[in-house]
Amino acid sequence: MKHKKHNILFVCLGNICRSPAAEGVLKSIVAQEGDEAEWNIDSAGTGRYHIGDLPDRRMRVHARQRGLELDHRCRQVTPDDFDRFDLIVGMDASNLSNLRAVAPSPEAEKKIVAMASFFNPGNRWDHVPDPYYEGAEGFELVLDLLEEGCRNLYEQVENEK
Repeated sequence: MKHKKHNILFVCLGNICRSPAAEGVLKSIVAQEGDEAEWNIDSAGTGRYHIGDLPDRRMRVHARQRGLELDHRCRQVTPDDFDRFDLIVGMDASNLSNLRAVAPSPEAEKKIVAMASFFNPGNRWDHVPDPYYEGAEGFELVLDLLEEGCRNLYEQVENEK
């Protein structure tokens, strides 16, 4: 029986820290589960500051320590992404607002969800904080939050089959 492909886009501001890390985390979970053929996972930024760049070096280092290789090239989200992806996951309120402004229709806007909606109940965070101006602790916190949220996202999507 052939399953529908799951198309997930993670979005943050510059596509150099949070969203490529989320992409890497979910790809790792999907690979561990042996489901790569059923998933299309990407990331983008609402801004155009870093188009074509690799993710932030600090995020790549912290991710690598967890066995994740972040080799995504940064890009900006486009209205076409709303046709290509079933779920568009924003990292914070500003990202969600910017995504709503890009959404080409009310139906497209319904695809936008907050990453925090996948956190465990009782998690004190209501967003994924931007670690760009933080130290190592900020990058580790982001990866912890994304590991929790992406695991829950994966399980939710798999349970909807």
